[in-house]
Amino acid sequence: MSEPHWPDLTGDTVELLRALVRNACVNDGTVESGSEIRQSDLLEGFLHGAGIEYQTYDSAPGRRSLVARIDGTDPDAPSVCWMGHTDVVPVNPDGWSRDPFGGELVDGEVWGRGAVDMLNLTSSMAVAFRHLARSGFRPRGDLVFFAVADEEAGGRLGAEWMLEHHFDAVRADYVLTESGGLPRPGTNPPVVFMSTAEKGLGWRRLHVRGTPGHGSMPYGADNALLKAAEVVRRLGEYRPQASLDDIWERTIRASGFDDDLTELLLDPSAVSEALDRLDPKTAKRLHACSHTTFSPNVIHGGQKTNVIPDLVSIDLDVRTAPGQTGEDVERHLRAALGDLRDEVEVEILFDQVSTESRRDTPMWDCLTDLTRRVYPDAQLVPTLITGGTDARFYRTTGAIAYGAGLFGPATSYEHFVDRFHGNDERIDVESLRLTTELWLGVAETFWGHV
Repeated sequence: MSEPHWPDLTGDTVELLRALVRNACVNDGTVESGSEIRQSDLLEGFLHGAGIEYQTYDSAPGRRSLVARIDGTDPDAPSVCWMGHTDVVPVNPDGWSRDPFGGELVDGEVWGRGAVDMLNLTSSMAVAFRHLARSGFRPRGDLVFFAVADEEAGGRLGAEWMLEHHFDAVRADYVLTESGGLPRPGTNPPVVFMSTAEKGLGWRRLHVRGTPGHGSMPYGADNALLKAAEVVRRLGEYRPQASLDDIWERTIRASGFDDDLTELLLDPSAVSEALDRLDPKTAKRLHACSHTTFSPNVIHGGQKTNVIPDLVSIDLDVRTAPGQTGEDVERHLRAALGDLRDEVEVEILFDQVSTESRRDTPMWDCLTDLTRRVYPDAQLVPTLITGGTDARFYRTTGAIAYGAGLFGPATSYEHFVDRFHGNDERIDVESLRLTTELWLGVAETFWGHV
């Protein structure tokens, strides 16, 4: 491939990212939160005057998504969508070294909630898209920029709603979104991870009932909170079997472990032993990639200090391994809770299976070529996202969806995972430059691979 000739748009990406962070579009899961209309208004102003066709869509008051489009010259050519969400998760400022919504640029890094997840990509997509429109670029197939609301609460008011109500506006054959483009330090040849699959989403709300009474007489009481505490304890101690597949094998073999450790990690009966040998950060990530996981994260219940509670509810984050369904979630719950299972009412919040996109595609070839401009001879390795993204909605329509991007050596996979929904979230400017150029490269070269 020829050397890139793109202008340096890094400053634009940095400033747009800082503005998106400052808008503080925090999505706590309620319909009233998010207020992504602020991001939509900001992006409208940013794109204005570039000759871009765009439209906004409101799924609920304040919950606005924006879709911009550059029409292709060939109606039979495949279409491409760059999809970036505009909401962020809540944050506890006490754990931060800086204002989580300050959007500060410090020592070559932009700080703030959403800097990694995923306003860095959303801003770089918008910058690349505007540049292409201003320069009069016409792709062979349609190119869509989709700034979507509500990803952080499961997408019901965002991508899922858009695909259900306005599918023609966001239809695409190929979709690029979070999370990928992360280098693995110290490997030869270089390894860069791109996401091709994600775990299923099996959120449950567990209702545990008891009998109300006076808190001054707890002896022999049917206390729902104590029963719920035992439910949580059992869930915390539950250890399901590993579930290993082709993506797992490719990930492990590309990770640079010694031969003995590699073989243990590829053996379903020995994975637990192997994880114990790894540093805690790597072990946490690899455990999530190889198991269906259960994390009780929210508890509701009780009325007053002197009233024994008769109802306690536990919100359980379940992420299912590829191939597992809602029936498997029930099987796991019965195994984990034992004799308590029949005393727990289970409410299904989400029940979506794992999704995966194949790699024998012109887009995968394109991403490989563009990655090797930065990391010569790099091996592009498919990975499984342990969380959820809006890519899963597109995959159900038959689209190919990858988590993409291109990060500099300063942002390793471990750094990325630590900052994702974590304290002191930040992204380096070099990664913003590389990712902006990646989108430009996709626009310039993808249709040549078709």
